[in-house]
Amino acid sequence: MVLVKAENLVKHYGTLCAVDSISFEIRQGECFGFLGPNGAGKTTAMGIIYCFMPPTSGSVTVFGLDVTEQPSAIKSRIGVMPQDDNLDPDLSVFQNLIVYARYFDMPKKVSEPRAWELLDFVELRDKADVNIKSLSGGMKRRLLLARALLNDPELLIMDEPTVGLDPHSRHAVWENLDHLKAKGSTIVLTTHYMEEAEKVCDKVAIMDNGRIIETGSPADLMQRHGGNLEKVYLHLTGRKLREELA
Repeated sequence: MVLVKAENLVKHYGTLCAVDSISFEIRQGECFGFLGPNGAGKTTAMGIIYCFMPPTSGSVTVFGLDVTEQPSAIKSRIGVMPQDDNLDPDLSVFQNLIVYARYFDMPKKVSEPRAWELLDFVELRDKADVNIKSLSGGMKRRLLLARALLNDPELLIMDEPTVGLDPHSRHAVWENLDHLKAKGSTIVLTTHYMEEAEKVCDKVAIMDNGRIIETGSPADLMQRHGGNLEKVYLHLTGRKLREELA
């Protein structure tokens, strides 16, 4: 079953074309990754999927709903883990989850046990009463993941989930994703880490300059083009640049 479908998606910021006529499908139970360098258009494409910004042209549907016509219905069924830390610095770890639950009209009798369950999942129960300012970068990323899962979303969207983390913290987040995948969760993420894309994604769309250059599973791409995923990426982007310069 296709949960997300984009056709000829375009996004302009003034004269800048951030997303240049891309099309893709994301199926239920799939971990789909947008792979590419900073400025490739990954975050913009994700922002359109979770109704943060409208497309300039083309169409995007999520759960069969148009992102420009039914954004509220879509937002109620998704969880978003942003690239930037937007946790409330004046609240504790537990309070951040409870306050966020109000956006989904979750009563305390539902939100509180759910918050404890998620703190166990991301191994932050012992930090429940700690102020956000005292957390490490890795702990904040894990708390952002817990917050994104509060409403038990049908689609989890993660923008650079391990950006800036040390190897230990990065692997901790990957373990969380492995557990979610084992439960059949549908995940969409952006990353510029080749190892991350190869480890957690069932399918990747390699992007550069607002365009999708190639799509497929990491294994298929490596078999098709030879070498590891990083070599495939460099080969594809290098070929694209040569074609543009020709």
